Amino acid sequence: QVQLVESGGGLVQPGGSLRLSCAASGFIFSSSAMRWYRQAPGKEREQVAGISSAGGVTNYADSVKGRFTISRDNAKNTVYLQMNSLKPEDTAVYYCNVVRWNTVYWGQGTQVTVSS
Repeated sequence: QVQLVESGGGLVQPGGSLRLSCAASGFIFSSSAMRWYRQAPGKEREQVAGISSAGGVTNYADSVKGRFTISRDNAKNTVYLQMNSLKPEDTAVYYCNVVRWNTVYWGQGTQVTVSS
């Protein structure tokens, strides 16, 4: 079955950096576009970044452009989110996401807290 396992979250000061990882299994990772979403308390889940199956095409929410970078390693079945210049408003649970066979799959999420 499809499994997505996020890791790398934590507490970081404003201006700091974190790298999130999402290890995938149960599907052909190298054929699948991947996405990162986040959900802050009291807010709807929003897409943060996406990457094509081969990694050649990426897209970002306006709020993270120039600060976050999505990448993938198809040999390791892993997608990453490098987050730099973090702000308090980046505080959220971050999820990775894949759509396969018209079904949306989510990981369990990893908490990112940006606070001094």
